[in-house]
Amino acid sequence: MSTTLWIIIAGAIATYLTRVGGHLVISRFENVHPRVEAGLNAVPAAVLTTLVAPAALGAGPAEWAALVVTALASLRGGLMAMFLAGAAVLILARQFVG
Repeated sequence: MSTTLWIIIAGAIATYLTRVGGHLVISRFENVHPRVEAGLNAVPAAVLTTLVAPAALGAGPAEWAALVVTALASLRGGLMAMFLAGAAVLILARQFVG
């Protein structure tokens, strides 16, 4: 097998073990403190920020246009509408703007 396939398999196993391990640790507690629960609820937004921020800092006009459209779509539509609007603008802007 190729090195790329091994990396994908290792990443999948690490992701699975991380998720199962977190679930097993939290399931040992009868009740979770509200601050811990609030922190866990904030994790998806923090992860999204760490993915978007570096790309936004080094972005060109196509990426900024997609970011603005995605932000506007998030105010009105759901997650899928936001994703599709941002992806469509990014693809079109990269095709025509460069």
